[in-house]
Amino acid sequence: MRIGNLMHAYDTIRLTSMSRKGTRISMRQSTPPPGQATREENKQTLNNAIQASRWEAFLCTLVPGVLYYLLPDRLTISPSWLLLVIEGVVLLSLLLSTTIRGPLPQHVLRATSFLLLALVTAGLLIGVVLLITTLDTANPKGANLLTTAITMYLFNVVVFALWYWEVDGGGPYQRYLQGHEAADFLFPQQTNGNTSNWVPRFLDYLFLAFTGATAFSPTDTIPLTRYAKLLMMVEAIIALMILTILAGHAVNIL
Repeated sequence: MRIGNLMHAYDTIRLTSMSRKGTRISMRQSTPPPGQATREENKQTLNNAIQASRWEAFLCTLVPGVLYYLLPDRLTISPSWLLLVIEGVVLLSLLLSTTIRGPLPQHVLRATSFLLLALVTAGLLIGVVLLITTLDTANPKGANLLTTAITMYLFNVVVFALWYWEVDGGGPYQRYLQGHEAADFLFPQQTNGNTSNWVPRFLDYLFLAFTGATAFSPTDTIPLTRYAKLLMMVEAIIALMILTILAGHAVNIL
């Protein structure tokens, strides 16, 4: 009888021990390792910043369409509203697709970005060429020339801001994978290897384009690759042509 009771008590203790051990194992498996929750939160924060910056750029793509619409007819080769309509249709399609199906693949977004970039860049270059070739024959008034100069200048700044944002480090997604370390452009916050996980937003590239078109040289942000330097050279040349030809001609008329 005693032996039976002892065996029963032993079995009870063993089962209880196994149950507790299983509970501890289950808790270990369900509890994330130290620091994992923080990493997941940081990852989500960075991903939200990427999406926000991408949509900032997409919305800013409408600005060249508006500026193209405001240009004089002699500086366009198609209906002035056409570029804006194309941009609006593409962005609306992206928005509806994202709302219904969720986030689009990165290669689709990047291909769409370059498609829109090609359209707005073509509009800018066409406007510059027609500006040079029709300046003497059109003989516009000084005030109209100044308005055209401002419009073309802003057009130039926004287009190259979009280029800088898209090409730096292979685009926003690749910059995220690389920890937002300096790639084609070196921002002041990245001089120490970006240990603070600083994320460049579209406004940072807009400021870069503005300073490049105003000072005709980099200011606080340095181009590191030949491709980045070439883009800044082209932007500065276009800005110099616009400001010199239009502003100079307008002052002579006034």
